[in-house]
Parts: sequence; C-alpha cells; structure tokens
Amino acid sequence: MTTTVTPASAGSAASTAGRGSVPRLRTPRRGHSPGRPRRSVLLTVLTSLVLLYSLVPLVWLVISATKSQEGLARSFGLWFDGDFALWDNIAETFTYDDGVFTRWLLNTLLYVVLGAGGATFLAVLGGYALAKFDFPGRRAVFAVVIGAVAVPGTALAVPTFLMFSTMGLTNTPWAVIIPSLISPFGLYLMWVFAGEAIPTELLEAARIDGAGELRTFFTVALPLLAPGIVTVSLFTMVATWNNYFLPLIMIKDPDWYPLTLGLNSWNAQAATAGGQPVFHLVITGSLLTIVPLIAAFLLLQKYWQSGLAAGSVKE
Repeated sequence: MTTTVTPASAGSAASTAGRGSVPRLRTPRRGHSPGRPRRSVLLTVLTSLVLLYSLVPLVWLVISATKSQEGLARSFGLWFDGDFALWDNIAETFTYDDGVFTRWLLNTLLYVVLGAGGATFLAVLGGYALAKFDFPGRRAVFAVVIGAVAVPGTALAVPTFLMFSTMGLTNTPWAVIIPSLISPFGLYLMWVFAGEAIPTELLEAARIDGAGELRTFFTVALPLLAPGIVTVSLFTMVATWNNYFLPLIMIKDPDWYPLTLGLNSWNAQAATAGGQPVFHLVITGSLLTIVPLIAAFLLLQKYWQSGLAAGSVKE
C-alpha cells in the first residue's frame, strides 16, 4: 500500500514539526523591564527635588510679604504670622522715601520698553535677513553670532563701561538701554525660526505680485514670525528686568536706579547697624517685582512654547 504525500500536506507537516521543535522567542515588553521601575522612581524623586528648590523660595517670599517687621522676627519663615500686613506693606513700599519705589519701577519699565523692545526688533530684522537672503560672508556672520552667544555679559561689562565713560554716557539711562539692544541669542533664535516658519515660495510669490521687500516683510513674513517674536521678547524682557551688574557699574544716581539696584540699596540700608527697619519693604518690593514677569509668562506661554519648538525638527 502506497501513501501519496501532497505538497500542501508536506508543507503543513513541516511547519507543524517546526513549531513543535523550535520554540518561539518572545520579546519582553518594555513596561516589564526590571530596571524601569527603579529609573521611574529616581526620576520622580529628582523632579520633586527640583520642584521644591524652585517653589520653596517663592512660597517663603509670598508668606514673608504678609508679615510686618516685627512679625518677621517672631514667626517661622514658612508660616504666616497672626498679623496679616500685606496691604499695609504694599502701601508703605510705594510711599517710603517719597515714593522712590515708583520711580525705580518706571525706570525699569523704560529700560524694558526701549532696551528689550529694541533688541527684539533688531533680532527680528537680523534673523529674517540672515535666514532669507544669501550674501557673501553669511557663514562668518553665523560664526560671530555663535561666538557672541558664548561670551558672558559680565566679561563685557568693564570694556563697555570704559567706552561709555569716554563718550560721557555713564550715569545716564542710555548706558543701560544701548547695551540692552544687543541680544545675540535672540538674533540666533529668530534666525532659526525665520528659516523654518517662512516658506521661500511665499516670499517669491509676493515679489512676483509686485510687493517690495519692506511690504513683503511687514505683510507676509511678520505675521508668521509672531511666536518667535513673543519668545525673543520674553527672553530679552526677563534679561533686562533682572539686569543688575550693568546698572551697578553704569549708574550712580539713585533717581535712575532700576528695581534691582533700588531693592539692593534698601537691603544694604536694613543690614547696616542702626539703619532703618525696612527689611519687610525689601521682601514686599521683591514680590511686586516678580509679579509682572510671572504674569507675562502665564499670558504668553503658548507662544513661548511654540517659538522654542520651531526649527527643532528637520524634514
């Protein structure tokens, strides 16, 4: 008796034999990796420590601003005193020493509007030109911008002071405003953003329709650069608002102090033996100083995040 073996039955037998003789190798799931829970716990702990490091000083500042000068001495730093004096502290901050805090606030706003606003405007113009125009020396400009980003501002403070002293501009607002107009990081950020956010074809279409370069920039390119403009504005505004070292060496007249120098002078006055008890005003003034920055970040957060992400992925 003969048995006929068809190709189909032979193939099924071979596959059955293969399945029976060779076990399948299963790839372990990523969620069941032995070291993954340990890494997750470590990451959570590190994130919690960074969060505490960031929030504890802010919590201390808010709580301390609600205390009087006597309440700061008799209460625990991270808890409220029985006497809630926040509104009295704010009123005294604005009226102390003939309202000099208001003058310092207006000076800071002046430096931010002219310095940070001018820096943003120049960064937008320069970044757009470097991204969308090809000219000789473009690579050299890129190298100079990257090198300028790497140089800390404190290293240029003394040469800047000597130059402005020769021109007779020290102890004037221009000694703070003019150096604030230069933002290498803002220029680089706008360069990268403009290269990705503005299609070259769109600019060519506007030129074919007869639009000049200025009209093309203001009507076509500028609306597309809005997220990058907001991002650069935030960076330059924070840098100018918190600027301390440059006004310290440039300005000697208290009437032109920004908030950073003014609060430092109050702090030095409170630390002097026999000085006025104004430490509670230093704390309240510090709280009032950071409120505009927090509000700006919260209001412009979505533009800031989109501006940072632009240009990070190449197609």
